[in-house]
Parts: sequence; C-alpha cells; structure tokens
Amino acid sequence: MGLTLTWLSVIILIPLAGLFLKTLDLSLVQFWEILTSRRTLNALKISFGLSFAAACVNLVMGTIIVWALVRYRFPGRRLFDAIVDIPFALPTAVAGVALTQLFAQKGWLGAPLAELGIKVAFTPIGIFIAMVFIGIPFVVRTVQPVLIDLDPEIEEAAASLGANRWHTVFRVIMPSLIPALLTGFALAFARAVGEYGSVIFIAGNLPNVSEIAPLLIVIRLSEFRYADATAIAVVMLLAAFVIIFAVNRLQRWAQTRAPAH
Repeated sequence: MGLTLTWLSVIILIPLAGLFLKTLDLSLVQFWEILTSRRTLNALKISFGLSFAAACVNLVMGTIIVWALVRYRFPGRRLFDAIVDIPFALPTAVAGVALTQLFAQKGWLGAPLAELGIKVAFTPIGIFIAMVFIGIPFVVRTVQPVLIDLDPEIEEAAASLGANRWHTVFRVIMPSLIPALLTGFALAFARAVGEYGSVIFIAGNLPNVSEIAPLLIVIRLSEFRYADATAIAVVMLLAAFVIIFAVNRLQRWAQTRAPAH
C-alpha cells in the first residue's frame, strides 16, 4: 500500500497539485476572465464536443469491428486484427502528417471530397477524423475479450426459445457488453480530449475555428503566461473527470444489472 501510494503521488497527485497551486496565482476575477474569453470557450467547445462525437462513433464502429473479428472467420482476419493496434504504435505526429496528406485537397481521399465541396484538412472535420483514428483501438481492445468469453450457446438457447436476432443482440448479448462498451467509450473520449500530436497537423489551428484546448495551453506557455495555461488545464481536468466519473457510475450500474439478465 505504501509503495502504491508513493508511486501514485509521484506520478499523478503531485503534478496535479502543482497544477492547482499555480492556478491560485490568479484571482477569481482573472480566472473567470480567462475561462470566459471567446478564444478559450471555443477551444474547449471544439475539444470536448468533437471528442464526445468521436467517442460515440468509435463506440458504434468499434462494436461492429469487434463483432466481425470475433464471430466471423475470413481471409486476412488476423491482419485486420493487427491493423487495429496501429494507432497505439504509431507516433502521434506521424499519424497527423499521414492523415493531413491523405485528406488534403490533393490527397487520395481529400481530392474526391473536395470535388463534392467537402473540405476535411485544416477544418474541424479533420480534427474529428484524427480523434476517431486514435480512439478506435480503445473500444475494440476493451470489448473484444468480453465478447470472446461470451458463450455462443447463450445465443443458441435464446434462439431455441423463440427470440429473433434483434432480441438476442439487445436482450442477451448487449447487457453483458455494456460495462466494456462504457469503459471503451470513456478511454476513447479521454484520449481524444488530451490528444495533441495527431490533431495539430490536420486542424489548421485557426483561433475560434479549429484550435483545440491543448494547443491553446501550449500557446499560453510559449507566451510565458503560465497561470493562464494552468487555468485552462484545470478546467479541462475537472470537466474530463466529471464525465469519466459519470461513465464509471453508469458502468457500475450496468454491472449490477448484468446478472439479472
């Protein structure tokens, strides 16, 4: 216990305490002015709004990918299973450059989209795509072992009792997967909120348009406005903590209900 608390304090608690202490250099009026400035509010809106949207997309698409990888056998399945882990191993800056080249107006995917009047690179859409890219493995790798352990005989029993495919999925399978799905959602959301390297290359970084909160923090640090940077960081930390805490409570609630199903 002592070793655990010491390591936890050195790695997490002490840095976070320093963050809050530095913010105390600001008065309440100064703190409020920083947070309510147009640039800060837009940066926070972009970071949290697009992170939430990306996590929702990853929740749906990640579940579909897991189902295909676990329940079906097809050529190249192991290859596709390994590809899922690429965002884990790929440096974020490399991912950002690759996505920018791919979705630029002359890129492989950007050019056809540009002909349709859709601009991806250097817009909030590009930020969203980058967040989806780096978040999808969290959902897949969290849900995959749970689905593997789920006995297919349960589905066969439900079918023998007259349940159709949709009833089997939503009344038999999903209750067992909900805790893992919520965990994957929380991890994908937390990663997207704090993502920096893969986003800044494709974002365009225009203030009030495509500027994320982590970039604004870096800008304030480069301007030696340390208290301003920590004020924004504290708000991001508290907001992320509240959201993840709510997701964890939902996860606990789902776990208590799972045996009843």
